[in-house]
Amino acid sequence: MNVAVLASGAGTNLQALLDRVHGRDGVQIVAVASDKPDAPALQRVRAARIANAAFPLTIHPGRVERDRAMADWLVERDVELVVLAGYMQLLSAEFLARFPSRVINVHPALLPAFPGIRPVQDALAYGVKVFGVTVHFVDELPSVRGPEEVLAVLHPIEHELLPEAVRLIARGAVSFDPANPRRVVIER
Repeated sequence: MNVAVLASGAGTNLQALLDRVHGRDGVQIVAVASDKPDAPALQRVRAARIANAAFPLTIHPGRVERDRAMADWLVERDVELVVLAGYMQLLSAEFLARFPSRVINVHPALLPAFPGIRPVQDALAYGVKVFGVTVHFVDELPSVRGPEEVLAVLHPIEHELLPEAVRLIARGAVSFDPANPRRVVIER
C-alpha cells in the first residue's frame, strides 16, 4: 500500500512510521507533505529520500486550493492511504472526497473527549486520571443540532465497532502488552 504522511511539526509520528512500517508488510511511504516549508518532518524524509513537498497557504489563495494542489500531488504518487501525523490543518471536504475512507489521524486523547488542538492541556485542566490516544478515520463531520442527531450518527458506528471488538477478543486476537499493561495489542 502506498502511504502518504501529512505533518506540520517535528515528525516524531512520521519517524515511528518510517522505523516500524515503511518497507514492511507491503507498506511504502511514498510521499510526505506539510503546510510548513520549514517543518522538521520534511527534513526527516529528505534524509530517507522520500518525495516531499510543502503546501503553505502563502502560495495558495485559500485552504480549498491548497488542499486541491496537495491532493493532486498525492494522486500523482499513487497514494492509497493518507496518514495525518501531527498535521495541524483542517482538510477540505474536497480533499477528503479524493481519498474516501482512506484518511486516518492520530489524536493524543481518547475521543470524543478533548478534541481540538490542545487535548492534553484540556484533559489536565479538567483533571482526568486516564489518558490515551485515538487513531481514527477522518471524514466530513455531519452538521448536527442536538444529542438525538449525534446519537443517530454514532449508533451505526457503535453497532459496527462493538461487535468487531467482541469478535477480536473472542478470537484471542486482543491481549495486553507485557511490557506496558495499559497497551492493548491486536493481532490480525
